[in-house]
Amino acid sequence: CESSGIFTRLPEPIPENLKRVCKEVIKRKADLGIVVDPDADRLVLITEKGKPFGEENTITAAVKYVFSKTKESKRIAVVNLSTSRSVDDIVKDLGGKLVKSPVGEVNVIVKMKETGAVIGGEGSGGVILPEVHYGRDSLVGIAIILSALAEYGGKLSDFKKQLPEYHINKTRIELKNYDADSIFRFISGRYYDSVQSSDDGLRIDFENGWINFRKSNTEPIMRIIAEAKTAAEAEQMQEKFTKEISQFLGSS
Repeated sequence: CESSGIFTRLPEPIPENLKRVCKEVIKRKADLGIVVDPDADRLVLITEKGKPFGEENTITAAVKYVFSKTKESKRIAVVNLSTSRSVDDIVKDLGGKLVKSPVGEVNVIVKMKETGAVIGGEGSGGVILPEVHYGRDSLVGIAIILSALAEYGGKLSDFKKQLPEYHINKTRIELKNYDADSIFRFISGRYYDSVQSSDDGLRIDFENGWINFRKSNTEPIMRIIAEAKTAAEAEQMQEKFTKEISQFLGSS
């Protein structure tokens, strides 16, 4: 809580930056750990076992709780195209409607206003509750999760088991002098018979998972996000598409 602006860890609340917090949760015998990023719009939790709850699970748990307090006819949520499929599963199970937007807080908010969504957010741990305000807010997320956990009455690690389990694998490739759009066209044509979205780069959905290709607006790179039911499947999907892109660039 020192206000020097010098952080004692890398600011992004991802597992590799939270090892000290995880150890502290175990040391203090805490019921959970709460982690936010410097501008407090992303929320990540640590279970009582000192394990990350998973930033993707933050929005999933929040959607589940808010929907449980909302009339079925008004159960509408908005997430971006790179958010875990676990949200899709929860929304379907609770008879709601899920709308997807391009990545970016403002894109999610625009869709939320258009559709009258009762909750929205992004898989990076950002929760948006329009009843409070239109903006990602970790304090709002904390209140929702604590309320859900209080009603559940058990441990956070067991609470997590109630959510659909998926695994995400993220990587990037250097574009250098290559055109990202040509890569999109190559992949899209190769998997023409799969469900595709070009609203934000290229996303392809398969029965066992999905993959999203997005070019950076600030760097000559392409981000590739793959998700599947198991970590091994997500990694295999990532490696498969990375290899196909490398072969395509090598023949260009």
